[in-house]
Amino acid sequence: MSDLFDSPDPSSTYSARDIEVLEGLEPVRRRPGMYIGSTDEQGLHHLVAELVDNAMDEAVAGHANLIEIELDEDGFVSVRDNGRGIPIDAHPKYRNKSALEVILTTLHSGGKFGGKVYETSGGLHGVGISVVNALADELVVEVARDRQLWRQTYSRGQPLSKLEKAGAAQNRRGTLVRFHPDPEIFGRNARFSPPRLYRMARSKAYLFRGVKIRWRCAPALLRNGETPAEEELHFPGGIADYLTAATRERIGITTEPFVGNFEFSNGEGRVEWAIGWVADGDGFAHSYCNTIPTPLGGSHESGFRAALLRGLKSFGELTGNKRAAQITGEDVLGGACLMLSVFIRNPQFQGQTKERLDSPETARQVESTVKDHFEHWLSAAPDGANLLLDHVIDRAEERQRRRREKDLQRKTATSRKLRLPGKLTDCTSNDPRGTEIFLVEGDSAGGSAKQARDRATQAVLPLRGKILNVASASADKARANQELNDLLQALGCGSGSRFDASKLRYERVVIMTDADVDGAHIASLLMTFFFREMPKLIEGGHLYLAQPPLYRLSAGGTTAYARDDAHKEEILKTVFKGRTKVEISRFKGLGEMPPAQLRETTMDPATRTLLRVGFQDLETTLPRDEVNGHGAGEGWRQARELVERLMGRKPELRLAFIQENARFAETIDI
Repeated sequence: MSDLFDSPDPSSTYSARDIEVLEGLEPVRRRPGMYIGSTDEQGLHHLVAELVDNAMDEAVAGHANLIEIELDEDGFVSVRDNGRGIPIDAHPKYRNKSALEVILTTLHSGGKFGGKVYETSGGLHGVGISVVNALADELVVEVARDRQLWRQTYSRGQPLSKLEKAGAAQNRRGTLVRFHPDPEIFGRNARFSPPRLYRMARSKAYLFRGVKIRWRCAPALLRNGETPAEEELHFPGGIADYLTAATRERIGITTEPFVGNFEFSNGEGRVEWAIGWVADGDGFAHSYCNTIPTPLGGSHESGFRAALLRGLKSFGELTGNKRAAQITGEDVLGGACLMLSVFIRNPQFQGQTKERLDSPETARQVESTVKDHFEHWLSAAPDGANLLLDHVIDRAEERQRRRREKDLQRKTATSRKLRLPGKLTDCTSNDPRGTEIFLVEGDSAGGSAKQARDRATQAVLPLRGKILNVASASADKARANQELNDLLQALGCGSGSRFDASKLRYERVVIMTDADVDGAHIASLLMTFFFREMPKLIEGGHLYLAQPPLYRLSAGGTTAYARDDAHKEEILKTVFKGRTKVEISRFKGLGEMPPAQLRETTMDPATRTLLRVGFQDLETTLPRDEVNGHGAGEGWRQARELVERLMGRKPELRLAFIQENARFAETIDI
């Protein structure tokens, strides 16, 4: 113990002299990431966002209607508004400084703390413009007030000149800030991105319909026409205009989007929204608070999500759709294109960069405001509401399926052995190229196909009778169907959003059913399954229909096969022309056909005929999310509606189709 107390005291080298007090804007220059998030491209552009937010606060408060944003060739950015202008008179606490200089050189200074000057604002902490000043190697501020122009220059947070009169300002008012980012902070290669600044300007114009934003950029900075050199941005419809522009080429679930703009019941703010649901890919969610983007969402998004979820579930209960009980907020917004904006007093954000709103009261206000209007919107258009509910339910079932597949993958991750259905007779080739799998009805047909096949490249999977109609069955029934599970296992490529063409075990999938009405029905059920669950397989040209014969004709050593009655008559008039005794036999099914004949007529690539299933007749491609980024077309919507009409849950639609087209039926096979 004596050695411990006899050793030198380490605290003797740590004294009050080691305590450093950072004053003014020095904390910003020492730790810029605390104030702008980072010193990379995102932090660089955050400086411009701080100035634009200040100008937008003036506009939202009703004191400005014009904002100008300009990017010069020398890397300077200017932001100007026609608002009231920053006060230039002496500050009562700092008699030797103007209010302008106090705001630019002192953290946590500004007019947005008390709520008297701005009812709602994006700037809350009083650090925005002072942070820009601290991180700029050159900054000039001009203020036009009372027909007089004032100017002051700064560098790295320090004034280089006094506030000086710069002449008369007869037709000008407001504030202009022009600055250049400090290379000591952001690096000498730091450059503003014209497209990024333009998108920022455009989004602000959408968020407040009462403001015009003039954008200018030096032509030398533009590349490939990606951004205009000049443009005046003004959108009288607000965020609804943005949604219309963003979804113009998309396939909508409902004919009209759900839009609204309403005050909160307590009078402490308002919410504006525009949302539409699309069938051709993923959506997006852009939310804002007091025109500040909140990419991480927060309270306003939570409240909006809850309102839509409650409204859809209530509609499901009202219409007797029990499946609506399984949907979640994730399902409702997952395929939606959403613009959401709130204006509130004293919002609480997470951090200075304000990426997430954390105001619990706002969630309650948004939910109560939006829910009533959403329920009215649903009840006003029940047909569209049912389409939307079915779309959301489909997403819920897809989510549940992905979760089950993920659980299954986790359980079988330790096993490398490929699990294949017991009824599958696989080919010997391990390379998918040149291979094909025949889907046949029943074990009898499967037995003939197995004997007729080429073992190296042809596999056979017998299916038991008519498979489940996935267009009308519930998700639970589809999951429990053994035939569909066997088919998915055999193909190995997954289904729905988890479909992976690179894992398809065969180059061609051939539906081989009897050449009669029952066979055609089974083929239609299988095509419906592939259309609903594996549209990429069809688009990739992997799905085929075999053309087995219905009749065998022979006379005098000559044999021919006919696909149907019309083909039989054609053969009689051509191949057997003039012959009076032609033996005609009708095949009862593929299982009754000798393997040699089955191979010759239906399975041998040299002598058979296959029909490829595709979308050429509809002159379309699949939606973006369905097929490798292709665009969507009207034909895809027609195909989806046709499948729903003929194979879906509503028998009255099929009856109407039969009544409309019965007059075209010349012969009926019964």
